Amino acid sequence: MAELTQIASQVRRDIVRMVHGASSGHPGGSLGCADFLTALYFKIMQHNPAFNMDATGEDVFVLSNGHISPVFYSVLARSGYFDVKELATFRKLNTRLQGHPATHEHLPGIRIASGSLGQGMSVAIGAALTKKLNGEKNLVFSLHGDGELDEGQIWEAMMFAAHHKVDNLISTIDWNGQQIDGPTDKVMGLGNIAEKFIAFGWLTLDMNGNDMDDVVATLEKAKGMTGQGKPVAIMMHTAMGKGVDFMEGTHEWHGIAPNDEQLAKALAQLEETLGDY
Repeated sequence: MAELTQIASQVRRDIVRMVHGASSGHPGGSLGCADFLTALYFKIMQHNPAFNMDATGEDVFVLSNGHISPVFYSVLARSGYFDVKELATFRKLNTRLQGHPATHEHLPGIRIASGSLGQGMSVAIGAALTKKLNGEKNLVFSLHGDGELDEGQIWEAMMFAAHHKVDNLISTIDWNGQQIDGPTDKVMGLGNIAEKFIAFGWLTLDMNGNDMDDVVATLEKAKGMTGQGKPVAIMMHTAMGKGVDFMEGTHEWHGIAPNDEQLAKALAQLEETLGDY
């Protein structure tokens, strides 16, 4: 897993540099999910950087919490979907790398426009049912924020997926306990999310989202649980801002950019392993 950990370190460097360069963006959740997205694209998923929108014969990933686009763009670029140098255009005028992923710019790797929270699971279910109808054995993965579970559409989608036995879907919840207005327990207490998914008819797993060994092992286990008549949900425990000590564990870095001094401090904590863009 050493190689994946090194890639994740570079992805974290990309994140803080992108957000700093644009003076806007969402570093907190992006940093927390760097290990998960790295494992998914460099180890777990069957995917093709040549990219076809229909995703025929390959796995699909749906980013529902689209505000963590920096980590998504970095992983896509680092895995060959587009030139890493394009990361420097993040949130700039006429860029393909908008603050929230958008399809009309035709950026390779982006299959849905996301940013309006709560919609990604519905899209992922549609993609999973399509693969079933087409007789494909590939899987659909989705990622959601825990604060996003405040959206009612998520719960409707959970019921639908269980009722229709969408068992080629693996949905991961980034359970970091933070959202834009503060700790999730203070904004809207979620209780035991895993028990809620189980009550809705899903299979569930727990995962330390900032331990690469556990991320890979749990995702592999989740793949082995598909095809059993139930969708699979992973409760991924992460620290918002993981990897940068002054950003870790607080909602304050949900959506603000580091200044020059803070960027230098962050980069000093993150190993450059693949070369900065």
